[in-house]
Order: sequence, then C-alpha cells, then structure tokens
Amino acid sequence: MDGMTPQKRSEVRAATGVFHTQLVALVPKLRIQALALTRNRAAAEDLVQDAVANALAAQDSFTPGTNFAAWMHRILRNRFISTLRKQRETTDIEDLPSSAFAVSASHEDRMVLKELSKALGRLPADQREALFMVVLQGMSYEEVAEATGCAVGTAKSRVFRARRQLQAWLAGEERSAASLPKPDASSDRRLSNMLRLGA
Repeated sequence: MDGMTPQKRSEVRAATGVFHTQLVALVPKLRIQALALTRNRAAAEDLVQDAVANALAAQDSFTPGTNFAAWMHRILRNRFISTLRKQRETTDIEDLPSSAFAVSASHEDRMVLKELSKALGRLPADQREALFMVVLQGMSYEEVAEATGCAVGTAKSRVFRARRQLQAWLAGEERSAASLPKPDASSDRRLSNMLRLGA
C-alpha cells in the first residue's frame, strides 16, 4: 500500500473486507460442491482449503461487482481437476458416515438414505456436481453453467439426467435414464427432500 493516498488505502481495505466476507459466507456451499466432486469428506476439506488459498492469492484478479460465487466455484472445480491430473486415480470411498443419520430416523429411512448415497456415488461426477449445486445450494442453471464452464443447456441436461437416473436406481431399475419417463413433480420433490437429508 506504499505510495497510495489515504483514500486509496481506505478503498483497498474496504474491497479486501468485502472479499473476505463473501469468501467466508460461501465456504459451506464450497464444502457441498467439494463433497459432490470428491465423495470423500477429508479430500473435500482439503479441496476447499486449497481453493480458498488460491482465491486469496488471486484476489487482485477478481473484478468487484461480478459473480463472486461463480468465480469461487470455478476455482474449486479447477483445483479438483488439477489434483485429479496429478493423482491419475482417486479412491472411491463411501463417505456418508452412519453418524450423519438421525438417531430417531426409522430403519427404513436409514436404508433409503444409504441407497441414495450409493446411487449418488454411481452418477457421473459432472451430473452429481450440477445436481448438488441446483438442489442443495439453490443455484440457477445459469450460475451452474458459469461455475462449471459449460452451456446453460448442458447444465440443465446434467441435472435432468441425474434426477432421472437416481429415480430409476432408487426404484430398483438398472436401465439407463434415457429409457425412463420424465420424472413427475412429486417424485422430483421427494428426490430433492432426500438429497437435502442425505447431504
């Protein structure tokens, strides 16, 4: 900040404060996205930490007034892809611990949540990520498209296919989602509620 006028120093401090506030507020959503990508709680936490560190290092490249959430989701996703390229393989661990299930939940509810967890793990990563962003984070298709670097139509298609495939698997059908009828509004609401419970 050397060589800056007092007003300029004040503006830089204010911008930094807004940046940090936005970043802290977004961390829970970044954790959800990271968990959707990695399917491993420890790896998800590491991914979020790396993304936050990258964002802080690149803070000067963020343009105030633009979509901060999309910028951060993009950083997190790019960091995930970079890590995958380095590792060339990932460990697929069922990451939903039994402690995540409510103690008062019935046995049937716990079984449904376990089935949902397994079904989510079978989805392609891009579909699972888009589904989590829309259902759990409440992002619009436009925000998902911007965050993942795809067209809006592709984001809609990923969510639609993920919902149809989950509906099939949870109904005990092994056929592909392409051969299934379109989910109706009530089954879509049930799936959304289950996702919120399972995550």
